[in-house]
Amino acid sequence: KNAVAEMIIFSKQMLIDVGFLYLVLFIHQEGLILGESRFDEQVTISDSQADHIHIEETYSKCISINCTVTRVLQLLESVIGWYRQRRNSEQQMTFREKLVHENLKSALSNPHMIFVLLTPTKTTPPGSTHRMEYSAFISRSRHFMNVPVLITNLGLLEQLSYWKVSAPSLCFRSKFFCSSGLLKEVNEVNKMNDSLQVELQKTCRDVEESERLVEMLQTEVSALRTKLRERQQSESGKESAADPGEPRKNRLLQEAVRALLASSPLFHTQTLTLQGLPVPDHTDDISTTAREAPPPSATNCRKRLREMLPEKERKRRRSKS
Repeated sequence: KNAVAEMIIFSKQMLIDVGFLYLVLFIHQEGLILGESRFDEQVTISDSQADHIHIEETYSKCISINCTVTRVLQLLESVIGWYRQRRNSEQQMTFREKLVHENLKSALSNPHMIFVLLTPTKTTPPGSTHRMEYSAFISRSRHFMNVPVLITNLGLLEQLSYWKVSAPSLCFRSKFFCSSGLLKEVNEVNKMNDSLQVELQKTCRDVEESERLVEMLQTEVSALRTKLRERQQSESGKESAADPGEPRKNRLLQEAVRALLASSPLFHTQTLTLQGLPVPDHTDDISTTAREAPPPSATNCRKRLREMLPEKERKRRRSKS
């Protein structure tokens, strides 16, 4: 089963231009349409033997043009149809229009030629308001079929479709578009975006590696701190085990100093005279006399021993006699 569907996409600028020419000239007008045609085939596979094939033919961004024959010959590949503007008439093709359409198909060798009929009418008697109806036709085996028309508006387009749709002007196509049909600036932006993505990924990898190195260093530092703390604790434990009975204050030394230096005047209170001199005590006199008396020397002791020895010997002799 094959299902063929045609759709024509017009730019809003085209209808505005045609309507403006109608308001300015107010005459019947004919012209060629330049644009692009695209075939989309969609195959639906089912369990049955018969497959459903949907073929969609789209005429996108059609632009009207009125130019010389030489210019038309240069743009023959871009001609996809023609249009006619009739005032105050119905949306039906005349016999003349059908003949012109068939002749254009054979002359341009384009079996998919389209015909757009524009019928402007006045809605008010003064002519201040006009209404323009439009319809598109395509011939299949000399039978003209009405084709649905879609008017593209920039405010109604999605972002992705706006990127994919080409510009309406074909005269300056080579200046703004590449061979692939995309804008040159878009390709430059895509290249810049790719390079930025590569640099960003590289920077992210570098940051990740640096963070891992920092984590490793932090773990090493924490391990060294724990080892140092354990070593300090072990050294302090050894010192405490080596000197377990040592008090914080050496009380024995304090008691010995007090016992030896208890009589020192520095450790006692003193009475002072009016002139600020200390009052002498008897103990001080005794201590001073004791200090002034020289201690017995070793020579005096030897003399006394010598003097005493002969007396003892005399006594022994007398006792013997």
